[in-house]
Amino acid sequence: MASVDLTLAWSSEQEEKEIAPAFIEKLEELLKLAGELEGVTEGEVALTFVDDETIQDLNKQYRNLDKPTDVLSFAMSEFGDDEIQINYEDDGEDADGELAEGETVSEAFIEPLGDIIISVPRAIAQAEDYGHSVERELGFLFVHGFLHLIGYDHQSEEEEKVMFAKQEDILQKAGLTR
Repeated sequence: MASVDLTLAWSSEQEEKEIAPAFIEKLEELLKLAGELEGVTEGEVALTFVDDETIQDLNKQYRNLDKPTDVLSFAMSEFGDDEIQINYEDDGEDADGELAEGETVSEAFIEPLGDIIISVPRAIAQAEDYGHSVERELGFLFVHGFLHLIGYDHQSEEEEKVMFAKQEDILQKAGLTR
């Protein structure tokens, strides 16, 4: 089974917490576990840690809510009527002809699943409120964001139960307990 690739993009505005390489490995483990659980075998997730001001600006711009939030997810697979879907059909070579022998452009291209933006100050405050580690809270928010990227939501009580049960299962398997 192919794994999901994790790309971590840093925000220059996030100075609340140093993100250790060992924690990045934990996030990669969470992504792999979530992908396996949901049958997502390929794709790329861009993760950015930000401060409250940045996430509040994004929340206002994209959700018309002028307040900070803990996590935002922007799925790449949501196509509206006015968006163009790009198909990567090919003849086996990219523009530079740099593909491996027998590899096609669609095989070389890692499809972006979307972006997850996490407010580190919100995660720190919530970890304190819930009485668990900041790493557990960041892991929870990351898995929560990933499930949104692949179509889960929690608008109804039933949807929330399903989504939160999946989150808890993934976190438990990765050893990020309360």
